[in-house]
Order: sequence, then structure tokens, then C-alpha cells
Amino acid sequence: MIDIAKLDVRFGTNHAVRGVSFRVAPGETFGLVGESGSGKSTVLRAVAGLVTEWTGRIAVDGKPLGRQRDRAFFRLVQMVFQDPYGSLHPRQTVDRILSEPLAVHGFADADARILRALEEVALPRAARFRYPHQLSGGQRQRVAIARALIADPRVLLLDEPTSALDVSVQAEVLNLLADLRAARGLTCILVSHNLAVVAHLCGRLAVMQGGRVVEELDEAALRTGRAVHPHTQDLIRLSRDLETA
Repeated sequence: MIDIAKLDVRFGTNHAVRGVSFRVAPGETFGLVGESGSGKSTVLRAVAGLVTEWTGRIAVDGKPLGRQRDRAFFRLVQMVFQDPYGSLHPRQTVDRILSEPLAVHGFADADARILRALEEVALPRAARFRYPHQLSGGQRQRVAIARALIADPRVLLLDEPTSALDVSVQAEVLNLLADLRAARGLTCILVSHNLAVVAHLCGRLAVMQGGRVVEELDEAALRTGRAVHPHTQDLIRLSRDLETA
């Protein structure tokens, strides 16, 4: 479903992504892990069309993509951002936030879709006419997920979807994403610095450092610590130290 080959991204003199390649099968959730500044979010934004100065190959559903994306691409691919408060318009109600993508893509059954979307992300109907500041952080991220899924995309890009949330609600949102992925057969890329989050959702992952992929491994290798690259070993060790702290 997703094919990335020799992806390079530069911001002036900053070579942010260096020759990154990986593939994601239909229905698979693939993780990109690394420390801050490793290039993982830049890869995701290039796939989403938010970064346009790149070279290499990006293909989704067998179609090579250029730097500019058409409306059909955004029916196919949607993104959930790290900060739900920053990604939701503060002066729009949840109803307006969910209505906009339906209007853009020409759906006539907006009312039914909005109610279904709220139910899917376990938000009460009363949340429909509230503003983002009237919701908790977890509820705001549920609205962001509902907005991403309301036009029935097949690919979901997740940029640190729980890192801005309280620890108490992170597991709830991760379980919600796992349920939605299974119910809809979604293909996902999950970016995170948290190996526990990645292990919860991803069957395979790539570890990034300095803009490069330094290692690919599967969930079993991650859980048993069978990593080869020193940076991956350091991330696993740090994750275990945090769990026992």
C-alpha cells in the first residue's frame, strides 16, 4: 500500500532525511521510531504532502506521487497530529470541524456520518456542538481521529498521537486506534519516540537516527530485545528503564 524508496528531504543546509526506504503492506501498521530530530516526522509529512521539497519515490496504492497532491489523495490518506488542541480550529464547534471534510469531498449524508463518527470514537452526542476548549485532551484527540476517518480513508498517518496526552488516557486512545484499524482494515504509519506505544500497535518498525533508517525489526524482536544496531539497543534499554522507574 505504501512504498518509500531513497527518500531525501533537505531544509536549506539541514539534510533531514537521508535515503529512507521501506514498504507497508495493506492493513499493516508500520512504526517509525527515533529520538527528536531523527527525521521520522519529516518522513510522515512528506508522505502526507505537507513537505514538498523531497526527492526519491513515494507511492501509495501503487500510484507514484508528485510533490502536489490532488483531492483523491486526501480521500485516500489522512493524518492525525501530535497536538489535538493545535490541530483543531479553536473557534469551530466539533460539528463544523467534522462537517468540513464532508463538504470538501462532496458527501451528502453529513448528519448521519457525524453521528456515526462520534459513536466510533466513543464521544457523546452532546460533544457535537462544543468547542475544543470545552473538551479534555483525550476528547480533542478523539475528535481529531474522527475528522481523519470521516471521509473513509484507507491510509492513516499517526504523528505521535498520544504524546501530548496524560498518561491516564494514552492507553484509551491507543486501544481506540487499534480497534478502528481492525474494524476498517486501515494501513497505518505510526511515528513515535516511545517503543511501548509502537509495540502496542505495530507489527514492524524502522529505527531512525540522523535522518537514516539504521535498523528494521519486527514486534517479536523488539519485545525480546533482539536488536543489532547500538542506537536501537539504547532505545530499548531506555524504554525498559522508564517502565521500571
